Amino acid sequence: MANDAAHQELRSRPIGVFDSGIGGLTVVRELFTQLPEESIVYFGDTARVPYGTKSDETVQNFALQDARFLVRQGVKLIVVACNTASSNSLDLLKKEISMPVEGVIQPGARAAVEATGSGRIGVIGTDSTIASRAYEQAIEELAGDISIFARSCPLFVPLAEEGWIDDPITAQVAERYLSHLRRCRVDVLVLGCTHYPLLKDIIARTMGPEVTLIDSATATAAEVGRILDRERLRNDGGKPPGHHFYVSDLPRRFGEVGERFLGSSLTHVVRVKNFERPEE
Repeated sequence: MANDAAHQELRSRPIGVFDSGIGGLTVVRELFTQLPEESIVYFGDTARVPYGTKSDETVQNFALQDARFLVRQGVKLIVVACNTASSNSLDLLKKEISMPVEGVIQPGARAAVEATGSGRIGVIGTDSTIASRAYEQAIEELAGDISIFARSCPLFVPLAEEGWIDDPITAQVAERYLSHLRRCRVDVLVLGCTHYPLLKDIIARTMGPEVTLIDSATATAAEVGRILDRERLRNDGGKPPGHHFYVSDLPRRFGEVGERFLGSSLTHVVRVKNFERPEE
């Protein structure tokens, strides 16, 4: 009975999600959709964004601090909703954190391989994600006979944050970035940044109906569901979900912009100070 009660308590704990800033809220949005019974604790390291301009060692230190903050919030699983941290810190986190840890790259790569018919996959992301070749390596591990065409699209991030979701300027930028991938005749395009799902419609129009878009946020949420089932961690005890949002800098901007990413209002965003140096 004691073991059953302990496992029930574990299942009722929240899922932890962290990102360098706001973009990871697209992953939270998918978790809300696919796993509505689960509680979420989100941490956005807005004081130190972006991670993509930092060294690998610095990003690994940041990611470990972020994950340990979530551990202290009593989570049962951690999602690394940051492409940069997923590409260079996931192995370290899985070694150092004693609970399931999932990133956004492997699920997106797996979904892309499953979706392609021609074996020609495009990947778009920030400069740092594309330079890391993380998606290419993940795809090549799954299927060696795939041709991969990568393109960095850094302006998509500020356009998404400004809310220029369906704007002529955004359409021009998309055409400039994506015309090469069209010429490469890809039949699948991986949205390798958590900001990009906000621009999904305009990206789809630019690429054409014959190209399947892979939203890594959607694929990651589906993988989290599989992990919960495998580890018997689904919240099935009837406890209603509750969500908490934390940031490392002033929350006002996060709240305003975050609503576009989450698709609903953001309330009770809490700033945490010195989270990286927990008291002993």
